[in-house]
Amino acid sequence: MPNQGLKELYLDDLKDLYSAENQLVKALPKMAKASSSDELRQGFEEHLEQTRGHVQRLEQIFESLGESPKGKKCMGMEGLIKEGGEVINEDFDDNVMDAALIGAAQRVEHYEIGAYGTVAEFARLLGEDEQVSLLEETLPEEKETDEKLTTLAKEINLQANGQGAEADADEEQEEEPSATRKSTRRVA
Repeated sequence: MPNQGLKELYLDDLKDLYSAENQLVKALPKMAKASSSDELRQGFEEHLEQTRGHVQRLEQIFESLGESPKGKKCMGMEGLIKEGGEVINEDFDDNVMDAALIGAAQRVEHYEIGAYGTVAEFARLLGEDEQVSLLEETLPEEKETDEKLTTLAKEINLQANGQGAEADADEEQEEEPSATRKSTRRVA
């Protein structure tokens, strides 16, 4: 017979996740609006739709358990979103703002990856196979979002540091005349 304490912890963590996802549904449009990168904005908008699906899956789980998802506020997500809001209010240049938004978003994703991994394992131990399946649908989506953010960060962080594609083009233009001068000197 499963431990009743673990089931209580599972429910508590599910409520925490439900609160976290609902807070994120409200925060993602603000992050999208603050983005200057079209790719980053689109990524936030896509993840908003995914997050709404995560909320629906959690609601399915609560329904199957005969429990209400309400009653708990996720303080961890509240803090992460508050930090993200502080980033939005900074007076950063576009690329630096995008780099800061990616950092804030990745902290959120890592929190969610940890939370979903935990509740999926609890569900497995409790013999809740259908719930495990629903939770395991969400976990790879969170990981994929984190990977997309990492990919975007590689270019955006370079741009924020003045080393992106535009900076590379400027450097090539600067190098061309000096290369021509060097070859002229050798000929003369």
